[in-house]
Amino acid sequence: MAEKLIIIGSGPAAWAAAIYAARANLQPLVFEGAVTDANRVAGTLPLGQLALTTEVENYPGFPAGDLGAYFTAAMGDALDEGTRAFLAESARHGATGPTLMELIRRQARNFGTRVITDDIVDVDVQSRPFGLSASDGQHYQSEAVIVATGARANYLGLPSEERFKNRGVSACAVCDGALPRFRNRPLAVIGGGDSAVEEADYLSKFASKVYLVHRRDELRASKIMVQRAMDNPKIEIQWNRVVEEVEGNDREGVTGVHLKSTTQQPDVKLPISGFFLAIGHTPNTTFLRGKLALTSKQYIQLTTPGRTHTGVEGIFAAGDVADDYYRQAITAAGTGCMAALDAERWLAARGG
Repeated sequence: MAEKLIIIGSGPAAWAAAIYAARANLQPLVFEGAVTDANRVAGTLPLGQLALTTEVENYPGFPAGDLGAYFTAAMGDALDEGTRAFLAESARHGATGPTLMELIRRQARNFGTRVITDDIVDVDVQSRPFGLSASDGQHYQSEAVIVATGARANYLGLPSEERFKNRGVSACAVCDGALPRFRNRPLAVIGGGDSAVEEADYLSKFASKVYLVHRRDELRASKIMVQRAMDNPKIEIQWNRVVEEVEGNDREGVTGVHLKSTTQQPDVKLPISGFFLAIGHTPNTTFLRGKLALTSKQYIQLTTPGRTHTGVEGIFAAGDVADDYYRQAITAAGTGCMAALDAERWLAARGG
């Protein structure tokens, strides 16, 4: 028997969609992704990008404070004692990414959302109901589908970069830039496009200095953005340089960056407390290529302004998988709500 609604993904968009869909009695089934080494390396484990961050200061409803007691009460018997104690301790000064995602997941399950911890690797968009294949070889059918598989930030791939993720290495200035560890300290942004300049400009509100590191002698950013960087007294552009190593220690996290010249100039080492990547994101849409219309950046292309409709009737998209601009947890959750409402109304119109 076909499902009414299958949701693919497990970030804020997927769980928000599940909450709204479950409350609408659509009995959603969520494929949250498999726990595999390949997904760990790719940054696509269950609970999404937010589960890879530490402090979350900008999600409404979770101010700084001791949230440990609330967290353990809200999760109830869903966690073992060791995990509950760890997460309660991590929430002492506000919400962390993992705690926030666990809470949203629990909320969806409280309303009856069913969850399968596996990847969807193929979708047959020609069949009705839609056919979906999981990585374990199982096949499913659904009258409607919400794709909320997100996007993953691009990293340089350095072992030192991996070592200091969430301890000074970040791929989101808006998410992390205002944290105490970065305030009034020198920071580095890696990249040369509009996003990199935007990140550097944003960070300059908090940092003592921002080094913008670019491998060429000319930024790829638009002229107005280039001028903004040149006019900002806190931004210093490091031309013709690439990152050789991120430096730091276990106590302080990131303490510096080693830059190598692309023009045979001497290497330089800069003291920094934050290392921000702005070299793009990769949407998790590989399994949809040739199935749904994608943008030039491989994000799902939405067909109706202000809606979550894709090019295939009955398939909806939410969150970062269809958003290369905002990329925030709150905007993802908002579009998850929208996708659930769109799916509910589409199914109702068909008598579902």
